[in-house]
Amino acid sequence: MYALILAGGVGTRLWPKSRKALPKQFLNLTGTETMIQTSVRRILPLIPPENIFVATGERYVNLVRKQLQMLPEKNIVAEISGKNTAPAIGLGALHIARNDKATGAIERKSDSKATMAVLTADHIIPDEDTFRHALQAAFDVAETGKLVTLGITPTYPATGYGYIQRGNETGIYQNQTVYQVEQFLEKPNLITAQQFCDSGNHYWNSGMFIWQVKTFFTAIKEHMPTLSNKLDELKSVIFDGDRETTVKIWQSIRPESIDFGLMEKVNNVVVVPLKSGWNDVGSWTALYEELQKTSGENVVVDAELISIDSHDIFIHGTGKLVATIGLQNVAIIETDDALLVCSLDKTQDVKHIVNQLKEQHKTTYL
Repeated sequence: MYALILAGGVGTRLWPKSRKALPKQFLNLTGTETMIQTSVRRILPLIPPENIFVATGERYVNLVRKQLQMLPEKNIVAEISGKNTAPAIGLGALHIARNDKATGAIERKSDSKATMAVLTADHIIPDEDTFRHALQAAFDVAETGKLVTLGITPTYPATGYGYIQRGNETGIYQNQTVYQVEQFLEKPNLITAQQFCDSGNHYWNSGMFIWQVKTFFTAIKEHMPTLSNKLDELKSVIFDGDRETTVKIWQSIRPESIDFGLMEKVNNVVVVPLKSGWNDVGSWTALYEELQKTSGENVVVDAELISIDSHDIFIHGTGKLVATIGLQNVAIIETDDALLVCSLDKTQDVKHIVNQLKEQHKTTYL
């Protein structure tokens, strides 16, 4: 069993803490460890460090080395530039196939016997035992040649997530029922999201996938032939130190998501329901909802709060004292060079601030 952890995002929705130089996956936002450290730790009971790979941008390789010293350096898969999830996963799969002790080489990549989980570096999963149990079930299903995804049992009618509609039962693995995927659905409006929740047969799309490497390459060849050909070109040069050719091939790859490029097209996808709790930390509000509250439903991280007639306040600071009077439903996020103050209902709009900074060429704050 292998894992590929995707850690290449910038996390602009958590500005001003998350920046290009230090994105959210490398920040300690929730406790004593960074998000990527948590992502690795929670799978260690299942997957040894030598079988855990991290796909990230070249500028973050040193950060990964520093924060994940238990991983071999060769397990850090450096993307020359961001190309969305499908190319990143394909590149990681090449590295895993090469590392697979059962084959030892990638001359015939379809011969790899490795089974890999594609996970993310920035999700909060409170019940880690339940997560690992579902992940083990997914590995077992993947051994039968299926493409597997983990579907999050929805707890409210979220409009910010894609959904998975399940079909018929396909079997029981690790005492867990597994279902055929009927279809992947785009982010719905509130009425539709409520219908999905009420139906009992829809899940949030977690973006986590499990499959045999050979199954993945076969599916890519059928449904994403252009990417498949590019991966064939890459496998002949990336391990030989031919930097110039590697860059040329990688830059010619078209960005595409694995959901749109592959998962929505194949017919052998199954879903393993996951009831471990889950949050993709897509906004400051999402993080606020996950953290422990003090009196007044306040959350205070790296700050000291004096509060008068204030409640539902989220403060993420730099160690300073923060005093509030008569505030409610407010996020106060401080760094050394920036301060964000906004309604907790509007933290999704942080992206507009980032866009304005780009338009005004204030790159120091990005």
